[in-house]
Amino acid sequence: MRYNQRRLTVVSLETSCDESAVAVMRLNRGKIEILASLVASQVSEHAQWGGVVPEIASRRHLEALPSLVRDALKESGQKIQAIDAVAATVAPGLAGALMVGSVTGRTLAALNKVPFLGVHHLEGHLASVLLARNAPRPPYLVLLVSGGHTELIHVEEHCQFRRLGHSHDDAAGEAFDKVARLLDLPYPGGPAIEKMAEKGDAYRFTLPKGRVSKPNGGFYSYDFSFSGLKTAMLRKVESIKASNEKIPIEDLAASFENVVAEVLVERSLLCARDYGLKNLVMVGGVAANQRLRRMMKSRGEVEGVAVHIAPRAFCTDNAAMIGAAALIRLELGSSASSLELGISPRWRLDEASSLYQSPPPF
Repeated sequence: MRYNQRRLTVVSLETSCDESAVAVMRLNRGKIEILASLVASQVSEHAQWGGVVPEIASRRHLEALPSLVRDALKESGQKIQAIDAVAATVAPGLAGALMVGSVTGRTLAALNKVPFLGVHHLEGHLASVLLARNAPRPPYLVLLVSGGHTELIHVEEHCQFRRLGHSHDDAAGEAFDKVARLLDLPYPGGPAIEKMAEKGDAYRFTLPKGRVSKPNGGFYSYDFSFSGLKTAMLRKVESIKASNEKIPIEDLAASFENVVAEVLVERSLLCARDYGLKNLVMVGGVAANQRLRRMMKSRGEVEGVAVHIAPRAFCTDNAAMIGAAALIRLELGSSASSLELGISPRWRLDEASSLYQSPPPF
């Protein structure tokens, strides 16, 4: 069944990590509209542990979702009986957290006799750019850069993905968190480093741009590695401490932030150029970083590549991007997911279409 001939309204849930989120989304004559988008953040609670505690995250999702669903419906002006479908993130992510959202979504769908769509979290991030004004149409290259993922993805058509590059160790967001901890900055590391970097000298310290070697020589042109950069930062800090000097946190933060941005920008634009793609999209939590946004846009202009960035409000985990992904699936005629679909902490993006098959893949 195709849905693009009428308005379609979806309730979407996102609980893959430490953000409980619910949105009410509408597809109206091909345009995606946000009727409500609510997020209950757990950052302050996890910050005392220096990172996400999975058990705590699951408990907080369980506590937050009922009121979030109620409040999102109220804000949107929609009745649950008028909803056309329910969507929830089912992969990848923390198993317990995913289970809370998945069970809630499937229950809502079953009780209201509407289709359920299990959405791939990364497909949601890719769909977040569709929430921007003048969103691009495929084909385009996406730099997905978040706490758990750093990937270059060729979107040939909506829901058709091909990975061209990825990180071989930590994602950029993980590197921010670990370097922030090294500098005694709070969790999450990205915003903390960005704030410190505003006052720092981005060129005071020379830091490596990690490259990934091929087995038979040469390097993977579009791949990333941040382990060497983290080690270099550790050595810098140890050296400064050994000389009993005051640690220049602002300069270290700025130098680190700058080299991460340069690596992401250089390899993304190289990939776009090599594949003849004139549109480059940037999504994910790290895409909210202002230095990265400015650098990508300015260098993209020089390269003749149009840069499109997801709105800052939808870079970090949210349910609006999950709803957008579900609406695109429905518009393209995807079948609903089975109510027996479970969750998977790891699932490749290029296998996202299997979430709408029967029997389900997991």
